[in-house]
Amino acid sequence: MQDRIKYWKGIEELENTPEFAKHAHNEFPEYLPINEAKGEGESAGMTAPRRDFLKLLGFGLAAATLASCEAPVRKAIPYLNKPVDVEPGVANWYASTYFNNGDFNSILVKTREGRPIKVEPNPSSTLTPMGTSPKAQASVLSLYDNNRLRTPLIKGKEAKWEQVDSEIRAALARVNGKVAFVSSTVISPSTKQLINEFGAGLGSFEHVTYDPNSASALIGANGGVVPGYDFSKANIIVGIGADFLGTWVAPIPFAKQYIQNRKITAENSNMSRHYQFETIMSLTGANADVRVPIKPSEELAIVTALYNGLSGQGVNAPANIDKKALENAIRDLRANNGRALVVSGSNDPAVQTLVTAINKSIGAEGTTIDTASPYLVKQGNDAQMLRLIEEMNNGGVGAVFFYNANPVYDHPLADRVKTGLAKVALKVSFADRVEETAALVDYVAPDSHYLESWNDYEPKRGFLSLAQPVISPIFMTRQAQDSLLAWSGNKTTFYDYIRNNWRKGAAGTDAQWEKAVHDGVLENGTSMLALNPASASAMTASDAAGRAPRAVAGGSVEAVVYEKVGIGTGSESNNPWLQEMADPITKATWDNYITMPRKMAEEMGVAQGNVLKVTYANGKTLELPALIQPGQAQGTVGIAMGYGRELDSMPTAKGRGANAFPVATVADNSILFTGAVQLEKTGSTIEIAQTQTHHTIMDRIVVQENTLANYKANPKEVTKYVRIATHEGPAKPAAISLWDDYEYKNHHWGMVIDLNSCIGCGACTVSCQAENNIPVVGKEEVLMRREMHWMRIDRYYSAVEHEAKDYKTMEDPAENPSVIFQPMLCQHCNHAPCETVCPVAATMHSSEGLNQMAYNRCVGTRYCANNCPYKVRRFNWFAYSNNDKFDFNMNNDLGKMVLNPDVTVRSRGVMEKCSFCVQRIQLGKLEAKRESRRPVDGEIVTACAQSCPTEAIIFGDMLDPESRITKMLAREKGERAFHVLEELNVQPNVTYLTKIRNLA
Repeated sequence: MQDRIKYWKGIEELENTPEFAKHAHNEFPEYLPINEAKGEGESAGMTAPRRDFLKLLGFGLAAATLASCEAPVRKAIPYLNKPVDVEPGVANWYASTYFNNGDFNSILVKTREGRPIKVEPNPSSTLTPMGTSPKAQASVLSLYDNNRLRTPLIKGKEAKWEQVDSEIRAALARVNGKVAFVSSTVISPSTKQLINEFGAGLGSFEHVTYDPNSASALIGANGGVVPGYDFSKANIIVGIGADFLGTWVAPIPFAKQYIQNRKITAENSNMSRHYQFETIMSLTGANADVRVPIKPSEELAIVTALYNGLSGQGVNAPANIDKKALENAIRDLRANNGRALVVSGSNDPAVQTLVTAINKSIGAEGTTIDTASPYLVKQGNDAQMLRLIEEMNNGGVGAVFFYNANPVYDHPLADRVKTGLAKVALKVSFADRVEETAALVDYVAPDSHYLESWNDYEPKRGFLSLAQPVISPIFMTRQAQDSLLAWSGNKTTFYDYIRNNWRKGAAGTDAQWEKAVHDGVLENGTSMLALNPASASAMTASDAAGRAPRAVAGGSVEAVVYEKVGIGTGSESNNPWLQEMADPITKATWDNYITMPRKMAEEMGVAQGNVLKVTYANGKTLELPALIQPGQAQGTVGIAMGYGRELDSMPTAKGRGANAFPVATVADNSILFTGAVQLEKTGSTIEIAQTQTHHTIMDRIVVQENTLANYKANPKEVTKYVRIATHEGPAKPAAISLWDDYEYKNHHWGMVIDLNSCIGCGACTVSCQAENNIPVVGKEEVLMRREMHWMRIDRYYSAVEHEAKDYKTMEDPAENPSVIFQPMLCQHCNHAPCETVCPVAATMHSSEGLNQMAYNRCVGTRYCANNCPYKVRRFNWFAYSNNDKFDFNMNNDLGKMVLNPDVTVRSRGVMEKCSFCVQRIQLGKLEAKRESRRPVDGEIVTACAQSCPTEAIIFGDMLDPESRITKMLAREKGERAFHVLEELNVQPNVTYLTKIRNLA
């Protein structure tokens, strides 16, 4: 298999464009330093004449040497009355919960001297016991956002809470008309009860729930709830536009379930098969065994064909759809009754009605769908929100409250929301900043950050969790629930309110309550969240199957508005960690763009970065650069939501991209995230900052894959191993070496990464950034290949170069390639090439197998980076902290509060890279030493491994015979275990496992 496949990172590498060829072999491109063109550069660039090179090098060496001699000034203020539970230098951990726009994680929060600095998964939870989403990891930085409101506002001016409370109570007493409370999905039982109690004393009251990325049709087709999907019980999975590993409904629980049937061994080689029909190349589609590109207008036809095929009526698929793949999916669904699952991300009621009928016909209910425990993370009702917008415009609404809701920005009828708000007498927002909706209200009562608040949650029926404050409010904010209590005349605190609510059954005794707070979860089957089943749809499957596909105007292109894994719906778009996180598929940072297929781009004469004008059916327009995306369905484009912010309260997101929400259309009281558009070239170009093709692999063996059929036939032949010629015959590269091997007597740390388990979500990269104080550098520096991430997720496309009967299902690689994700970090080589070339021994080998960096020694020659075959070393071109050119979290005192005190903040002019979280290793060893024992396997975990929702990364001591890594290496030796670029004989301590595909 390996001889037939070519791997490529992007279109430019596949075509070997002149621009790519020019820079492919240079880690540091020929660019001027930041702002050099404006005369603000600090030194001559790499394009300086050769005679200036020594001046440049001399200046760099001198600056680095002087900087290393200067100690920063610190003010140490001792405790006069030390808190009982705080020990300087010792971390405290608190159980809490992260929930935002459907993204749920039960978490542990690490604090140092009262500062929350890191989020980790809560192992006490059965829903999310391992791994976090990128947004959950980055949420701790949002706590220290300098742009949060510091006080409440009245008519845009700072005010006192007493005045706000007095005026709102008075306004409520004289309100004329309906009082509407608009929120995104609320899964807090106590909050929902409080909202209803607040409204009970106001006469005409309605709690309106809407989600920016709506699942209203899914809810309506399933009795008012999201079904309790369980991917772990499915042998066959069919997805239709549902990015359930990335953004759809509950990606962290789904990823955990999904991967359980994808982890294989020679002894247990059963593996689920995953079909995906979708428009854009999503994270889920990239992981599918069989992926078929379709247009949004073809979704109903695909689902109807599945429905008819399963009921014996024949398969009548659209002409341009891969009929064989559809027939194979029907065959597999029929053969796996009770062990199959079909999911759709469509918000079309007809599509979801048919999917529900299909799941019933294949016996999914009660097996792959837990009917007793539905998911509650999506409750938005499109029809309810659309009705409220019209009521506001008709003058029937006297007061409106917005809680975690910003419809002026993220609703397709935002203009109608604006005109309606002008006719509402009392408008209140709980926004933490002056965002688009808050800018139009009378009162802003800023909500506290979730890490400053008490709350409870029920993400799935019978699964309760708690959130507790881990820091006092930084600003004069107040939890929204406490504001509702104050305006209701209730003098209790929301903590007492929750406690009293839980006394009724969830945790009646003090001991039960304290245990629930300590554990963060209570999963004994108790349910507290009241739901309104009125959103259930009355459409029948026969009605849905008889519907004609939605017509698309001739000559129009079909656009899809989708949610990115990092940016989401935009509520966290001011977070620099998320902005600089590379998108798992496009590998682009800091902007949105228009994804389009290569063939379509060629027909239009569009090149990467060409700005296109997009005109919607309603006449609105936006302009964005084009990004050529393999796997995109022909005749379609994709535009990410969450961008186009123009307010000063979001400086990190301001001016980046355009708002895609108006592209969505309204039909049958549902919001469809598709629309017909016209494209027009503008003649201008915007360069897209991508991190992927900064280096070339030169067609060497880096990633490996094979088929399940081959693996079952002979697991020892699925991985290709490099052998070199010797006088005694072919031998492993390690058999011939000029190096003396290290002898590890105590510990030998290593890592195994299972390519079958890595879904490419990127949570590990944000976790690494948070743990190791990695700076944010901004779009301009990423364009110059100067991103600082210690860890990256390389995304490879693969293409079959020669026809082979085993790969008939794979299409032209330019149109629908296969995808592999590979986490790449410092390999901590036993024969590290970086160590031999460092003139000052700044990079060196430890007695436990770690490749270490002594920052004070580093003089910035960058020889080590040039000698690293994996290109995983990062150079500090600038001082990223206290530098106005990098106005992110390290440039203000509040943002610096997120920094990990156990990891030094590196200075300008030094090299840095992955350390295997050496601070965690040392802490684990010290704690074990204090107890006179050796570290136990699993208690020392790197940040990347701890944040992985699929346990794709296993870290441990290879000298411990009982460790997971030792047993895994022994089991996979000669089968799936391989080293990247083994022929170089650098002997990495990171081992990868070959990816296996279950092709139909």
